[in-house]
Amino acid sequence: MGKNPKNLNSSRLIALISMLGSLMLSLMALDAHAIPAFAEQTGQPCAQCHVGAFGPQLKPYGRDFKLYGYTASDGEKHLPGIAITTQSSLSHVASNNDSGYTSASNSTLLDQQVSAYFGGHITEESGAFVQVTYEPQSATSNAGNWHWDNMDLRYAHLTKLGGKDVLLGVTVNNAPTMQDVWNSTPIWAYPYNGPSQANAGAPAAVSLLDNTLQQNVMGAGVYAMWNDTIYVEATAYKGLGGRVLTALGQRPGNPSDNYPDLMPYWRIALQHDSENHNVEIGALGLMGSKYPSGDTSLGGKDRFRDHAFDFNYQYKGSDTHYISAHAIYEIEDMDLNYSVASGNAINRTNQLKTFRADVSYSYENRITPTIGYFHTMGTTDAAYWQSSAAAGPLPNASVSPNSQGYVAEIAYVFLGQTKSVPQWANARLSLQWYAYQQFNGTSANASSYNTLYLSLWLAFSPTYAYEVNH
Repeated sequence: MGKNPKNLNSSRLIALISMLGSLMLSLMALDAHAIPAFAEQTGQPCAQCHVGAFGPQLKPYGRDFKLYGYTASDGEKHLPGIAITTQSSLSHVASNNDSGYTSASNSTLLDQQVSAYFGGHITEESGAFVQVTYEPQSATSNAGNWHWDNMDLRYAHLTKLGGKDVLLGVTVNNAPTMQDVWNSTPIWAYPYNGPSQANAGAPAAVSLLDNTLQQNVMGAGVYAMWNDTIYVEATAYKGLGGRVLTALGQRPGNPSDNYPDLMPYWRIALQHDSENHNVEIGALGLMGSKYPSGDTSLGGKDRFRDHAFDFNYQYKGSDTHYISAHAIYEIEDMDLNYSVASGNAINRTNQLKTFRADVSYSYENRITPTIGYFHTMGTTDAAYWQSSAAAGPLPNASVSPNSQGYVAEIAYVFLGQTKSVPQWANARLSLQWYAYQQFNGTSANASSYNTLYLSLWLAFSPTYAYEVNH
């Protein structure tokens, strides 16, 4: 999976210029007066909703804002909530493993992406979060493309039940857990950004629940929150066809997996919120089936049954000190009728387990160190794990998916705090270190996949900047 050196060098130069330009833009903006899209609508700074004054980690106010359909407002009239983000990054892998994940020995790679968002209320009880993204490079091409990204459309209505508030809602979204408000579940879990698999080593085995379906499905569901304590949700997803995905810029694999059946997703959570503490325990699950590579000739399908348990805690008693902890334990049971018939699995049934946990401490919504641990465990099956690896055959001739390690991060947000000027812009500089103790079934040379990742993430709202200055 080598890449054209000329194109690679050009992309590095473009990304480096973008990173420096984004940094200069952030610093030059210090004399302006405006706020980014959701902050524009609510009249609140980014730190009101987000830990560390930058998404996607939510505080209780931010969770309520999402649950209530992105409708909270300061009562003033505003232009539509439009925001733009840029991500520029520099990643360095410890060494080349001839695995297809990296393009050169000890290579330092640059990548970037630009996203545009619409976010906010549509009516008094409905709203949306819609993202489209441009990526100059992907794992399969040096050519850039626009594609649809995260999407969540909501309707929410507050009523009474048993003398207590009950929030009833409808969500239409394009990935399981996209609609979730806790940062333990896959799409919004730590680390919140990181090197792509095209640029750095990454464990190959992931469950159906764990972002496999992201932007490749559409789903609709209903949810309820009773007395700000008990949350329940049921959503059904359907896989999109290859032509639709191509039209949306997703560029599915050739051929791509086919998910022919409705895939039910469920979520329950119990939350307790006090003056200084917020605690959540919950469970979630997903069922689905697929024809790998879209092949229906063998008749059978591979079926997946996922369930998970999660925990979230936040200490929120101080504007200066904010502590968060998240954990999730996922279990996937597989019935591999197709893969066995096609010779791509030895066992008819396999199991994959994943545990992730992280703890962060945010000081003045400006400096946020985080440490996270991950551990993936699964049934021994050399044929299945080799054939299902997204980036091609696994290194180490793996017979199991077992991987574990740590992700440490220090993030510095120099715009977006309560007293920051301007509040139409937000900027986050972070440094991450991925340290592997086990990688795709072996501990031998696992540290050669260790990755250092530096990123600059800039967000700003051009609509509010125009609104204030005109």
